[in-house]
Amino acid sequence: MSAQTFVTAAVEGDLDEAVLRRILELAGLSLANVYGREGKHKLLQRLAGYNLAARFSPWIVLLDLDEDCPCAPECTRQWLPAPSQYMCFRLAVRAVEAWLLADRERIARRLGVNWRHIPSDPDTLADPKTELVNLARRSTSRPVRDQLVPQPGSGRQVGPLYNSLMIQFVDDQDDGWRPERAAESSDSLNRCIAQLRKISAGL
Repeated sequence: MSAQTFVTAAVEGDLDEAVLRRILELAGLSLANVYGREGKHKLLQRLAGYNLAARFSPWIVLLDLDEDCPCAPECTRQWLPAPSQYMCFRLAVRAVEAWLLADRERIARRLGVNWRHIPSDPDTLADPKTELVNLARRSTSRPVRDQLVPQPGSGRQVGPLYNSLMIQFVDDQDDGWRPERAAESSDSLNRCIAQLRKISAGL
């Protein structure tokens, strides 16, 4: 396969799609159609169909591991025991936010916190999204706190502009997220990029 190989994808939501676009770009691949964006439950319901389509052309399905299994291989065996020839099934440990936190310098700058407060091994976090929001609570920037942190009593996990601001961070190739740097601190991200590079190389 050439560097212009197009990959069809399925993701949980918009932030996952933004992250995947950057990773595919790094691996020399291009994103074609994107399915899902309605959460994990519905994506898993449709996984068999996606896997069937991957018999004929490259696919990647990206999911958060969350707390569904002790480790990624166990969930992979449960959810997709027989992946098709062109299926790349990857799990972010334990959520895609861990991959964002893995670029400690840039996420610290974007949140307005000291980089030393960013966990050095984000794949070990039980809830990376909550960790990111809690870091935003410590921000020196009032707008960051207002936009990323939920209001008391709202019942929400994140603030009103969480998704849009995190997508901006991912899309910012000058001062935002660097997947190649993040892969140095996240094994699950590193493995994802390595698998996609194999697809790009036609292996």
